[in-house]
Amino acid sequence: MSVIDLHCDTIWRLMDLGGKGDLLENDGAVSIRKMQAGEVAVQFFACFLYRDAMEGRTEEEKYENGYFHVLDMIRYGKEQMETYGKEIVPITGKEELGDFRTGKKCGAVLTVEDGGILNGKIERLEELWDRGIRLLTLTWNYENCIGFPNSNEKDRMEKGLKAFGKEVVERMNELGMLVDLSHASDGTFWDVLNQSKKPVTASHSNCRALANHPRNLSDEMLRALGENGGIAGLNFYGPFLGTPKESRIEEMTAHIRHMIDKGGEDLPCLGTDFDGFDGMDKMDLPDQSFLGQLWDALKGAGLTERQIEKICFENVWRVWKER
Repeated sequence: MSVIDLHCDTIWRLMDLGGKGDLLENDGAVSIRKMQAGEVAVQFFACFLYRDAMEGRTEEEKYENGYFHVLDMIRYGKEQMETYGKEIVPITGKEELGDFRTGKKCGAVLTVEDGGILNGKIERLEELWDRGIRLLTLTWNYENCIGFPNSNEKDRMEKGLKAFGKEVVERMNELGMLVDLSHASDGTFWDVLNQSKKPVTASHSNCRALANHPRNLSDEMLRALGENGGIAGLNFYGPFLGTPKESRIEEMTAHIRHMIDKGGEDLPCLGTDFDGFDGMDKMDLPDQSFLGQLWDALKGAGLTERQIEKICFENVWRVWKER
């Protein structure tokens, strides 16, 4: 079963957190060898700005310095792909994604998590595009120049896109860069759906009805995302599944079934968030090599082979071709 994973933080882990190894083999959840074992044909690799590590700087400085650090992450990702070019290659074109169903090589898509690094400069979006970035997660956990993030505070959760954010979404549509709504506030979510002329993604977000967390999507949002032609990537992080400090396969299947029930079978895909979290005492699927167990569980939960193929690969491929 060929698989696409819409989100991992492996580049951040290797560069900033002292992860041992490189893209071929490392001590984290995602590597080329683990991709091969789990039949992951295409991995989306996030270049992530971790603002919390930037103490003693103004908001402007955090995003300004963060932009150049993300450029370093892009360089690192490309260097790794050049080093292991027989195993993994970058993907930028619309039709390329489908080529990786053969399993002969793995494909990699570079993304950016936290559009705040644009810092109000639309030309940076063009530069990121030229450097191979094909998906931008608009916000992380803080307000930025684009809009507002998820929050437990109702007033903040209702705030949405700023004027610059609307310009960003419009230009991303023109370029063909995927708009990612994971981490966005509800207000930002609805503003983007009204603004975007292309299907959008929630690359690593689950169902709020099953795990009441602001990072997850409400039933109304799941329906709207399905009607938009968009996709939602199943996140493996325990609190977003429903059990703190545990990541259980039965909860994963429940979220997938709920996505299908509310948004249709063209909605769900995978966005594992591997290497972006820790603190799990129990993980049924601790890395990508275990993904086959999820497909078995989905079959056991009554999903058809066709539905599982869509979740694994085809839903993302469709949105990729329409971007």
